[in-house]
Amino acid sequence: MKSSTFIAFDFGERRIGVAIGNDLTETANPLMAIDATNDEGRFAAIAVLVKDWTPSAFVVGRPAHPDGKAHAMTARCEKFARQLTGRFALPAYLVDERYTSVDAARALSGSKLTGQRKKQAIDAEAAAQILRRFFVEGPMIVSGPESTAAD
Repeated sequence: MKSSTFIAFDFGERRIGVAIGNDLTETANPLMAIDATNDEGRFAAIAVLVKDWTPSAFVVGRPAHPDGKAHAMTARCEKFARQLTGRFALPAYLVDERYTSVDAARALSGSKLTGQRKKQAIDAEAAAQILRRFFVEGPMIVSGPESTAAD
């Protein structure tokens, strides 16, 4: 069985957490955080990741209120997923990201990281948790050339 590589994102307006994973082993590891406040910087950094890792698809965390209803960041994350598909011609799967940043912060609470480095580590760990959730639960929505909404 051939394995596929996935790049997952915990999208934020200031930072984007990034994780890398493999569907055969269902492993996901935090990779980095992209510090960019504009699309040009974000997508330049992502282009390097795509070249280095040659993923089969992207996984993007989709935030929502605790009751599942969308909020302002939901639309921004959905747009980011569409932009990934448009720029790199790869599908982008949206996954429920509720509580992943809280869980990531808890997981790193004993680390010696502080300040900006800790925030970056939390964002990358949140992306890894999003990818692990994708491997277990599957996508909510697929953004791609032939996509349809998943049930």
